[in-house]
Amino acid sequence: MLLRGNKRKVGRNDPCPCGSGLKYKKCCLGKDLSSRENLKELYYKNYKIRLKEKKDIEGIRKTGRLALRTLDLVEMKIHAGMSTEEINTLVHKFTVENGAVPAPLNYRGFPKSVCVSVNDVICHGIPGQRTLEDGDIVNVDVTPILDGYYADVSKTFFVGTPGRDAQKIVKVAKESLKRGISMARPGNRIGDIGWAIQSYAESQGCSVVQEFIGHGVGFDFHEPPQVPHFGRKGEGIPLVPGMVFTIEPMINLGKRHLRILDDNWTAVTADGSLSAQFEQTVLITEEGFESLTPYDL
Repeated sequence: MLLRGNKRKVGRNDPCPCGSGLKYKKCCLGKDLSSRENLKELYYKNYKIRLKEKKDIEGIRKTGRLALRTLDLVEMKIHAGMSTEEINTLVHKFTVENGAVPAPLNYRGFPKSVCVSVNDVICHGIPGQRTLEDGDIVNVDVTPILDGYYADVSKTFFVGTPGRDAQKIVKVAKESLKRGISMARPGNRIGDIGWAIQSYAESQGCSVVQEFIGHGVGFDFHEPPQVPHFGRKGEGIPLVPGMVFTIEPMINLGKRHLRILDDNWTAVTADGSLSAQFEQTVLITEEGFESLTPYDL
């Protein structure tokens, strides 16, 4: 399974094709990599990645459906004159009414149930008294916990009529996610995802934020592996069935640099340019991928 697409015979002293960094003789030599249990053991030992079983995947998928319904509700209600605190109240109430818990609330001290990031806010915007205005772009990032399983998803919405710059950055961010997800299949590596995103975004004159990245999810809010949205093709951990992680590129209209506000959470573009993000929770399958939080891109 790990060797799919690689026909070259691996020598005892060659780097192990599983990507562990060890020599083949010290790692996978003699192991049946087609065995699901051996693969689970190998990935936890080498990367602390917990591959998901069918019941886990169904639990994450169910949570993902709730997350998408939450975003649909936000999209239906969002309007100029609405405060970001009202979005928080909407998300919190809907999550709890459906038997779930909002994962962001009190996570490492985060004070709200959802991240709401407006215009030049890259991520981790704290809901409050800010009022949305016509022409704003707003990323809403939701993560419910349902029956012990997490799913993470976000979209960037237009408020009223968007300007040319707003239309461009949202279009590029959405296409960046689409291109990243297209690389999520067995035989590829994590670096292929970042390479696809970075090469596209930069070709459009935009930049990719590097300080915040995708991550494993499902049993916890943040798990291994880390999934950068930049990188080199052919590098990083090999993708295998059962991996579940987010792809969530944050794309800036200007330069990639950022600063953190005094609340120690809100990240904004250093040059004041617009930033947009789209995110889905992705499962690696035997044939390719399945989004567990699917929406059209």
